Amino acid sequence: TFMILGDTCTRSCGYCNVTHGTPKPADPLEPGRVASAIEALALEYVVITSVDRDDLADCGAGHFAGTIAETRRRIPGCRIEVLVPDFKGSEASLRRVLDAGPDILNHNIETVPRLYRTARPGGRYDRALEVLDRSRTYAPHVPTKSGLMVGLGAEWHEGEATLADLRSAGCRIVTVGQI
Repeated sequence: TFMILGDTCTRSCGYCNVTHGTPKPADPLEPGRVASAIEALALEYVVITSVDRDDLADCGAGHFAGTIAETRRRIPGCRIEVLVPDFKGSEASLRRVLDAGPDILNHNIETVPRLYRTARPGGRYDRALEVLDRSRTYAPHVPTKSGLMVGLGAEWHEGEATLADLRSAGCRIVTVGQI
């Protein structure tokens, strides 16, 4: 797993241990450096994720697309999963990432609607589902994936309802982890 776009997130999720605040400018050479590391390690499967970058016009979509393109150019057979932010709901940013050709698009729902504001104050439950649904609709050949955390206080029926929502959004892969 490679985390791009720096080490400072523009959001402050309650479950996350990443520094939040005002990030440094995005490094234009980062996509090439990440691809070089993937090539040097001869990796066959990678996950590319990032901090939230609400300060950037495309919320970092260009860096995701560039990293996918550079990796494909150097290691055509490498499978690439991207774990993307919600891009503040920007369909254009999501399409930019999908047009770069990831093998899997992952956007984590994280928790149930009742706990969303506490756990993920910068995000919205409906927007997370929308990312997955838009991805499925725009690029149906790219499987969608999401993750749900347990241990934050959700009731069993809330977890079941969230899984049903993910299925309705066309999510094909779900991971469940404990915080």
